[in-house]
Amino acid sequence: MCTGKCSKFIGITLYPLAVLSILCNILLFFPGWSTQYAKNDSENSPRLTNEVKYMGGVIGGGIMVLIPAIHIHLTGKQGCCANRCGMFLSIGFAVLGVAGAMYSLGVAAAGMANGPVCSDSTGVWERPFANNSGSYLQNPGIWNTCIEPKDVVEFNVGLFSTLLVTSCLELILCGFQALNGLFGCLCGTCNNKSV
Repeated sequence: MCTGKCSKFIGITLYPLAVLSILCNILLFFPGWSTQYAKNDSENSPRLTNEVKYMGGVIGGGIMVLIPAIHIHLTGKQGCCANRCGMFLSIGFAVLGVAGAMYSLGVAAAGMANGPVCSDSTGVWERPFANNSGSYLQNPGIWNTCIEPKDVVEFNVGLFSTLLVTSCLELILCGFQALNGLFGCLCGTCNNKSV
């Protein structure tokens, strides 16, 4: 496969992954599908996990991958970026995408390991699974410790695991584009007018 076509494929694939990362991170601000927890969140009385506020999906897996995706996609099209210089620049953009994907991956992994902020039967808001090193994931029987927001453990696990998978795919694609960009810089993009 020619390096230009490969870049085009990678760029197009990164778009939905970046959008999915952004959406997952935004949804994490609304546990139980309610806005009240985001409104009532404060440093003294947290209602949201810190990992949600770190914006790993918006900044890392979203913006830091979306910007490189645009350039990577352009290197696969006929025009100003479909040349050796454009492929050389795509290496730098791909490295930026790798850094963003790694940030998103780290934040999502920490969010999964520490679990959600929730209220127990006594009404105390805390992170009951934070000291369990992620072992709560293997024991769904203790998830009912969280009374409010309703089904917050499933909510967080679903969205953070989606962020984990998405950031892993972004990491692989951006890493592959760094290699593809190197080959494109050395050998050319092999694009022609019919592409």
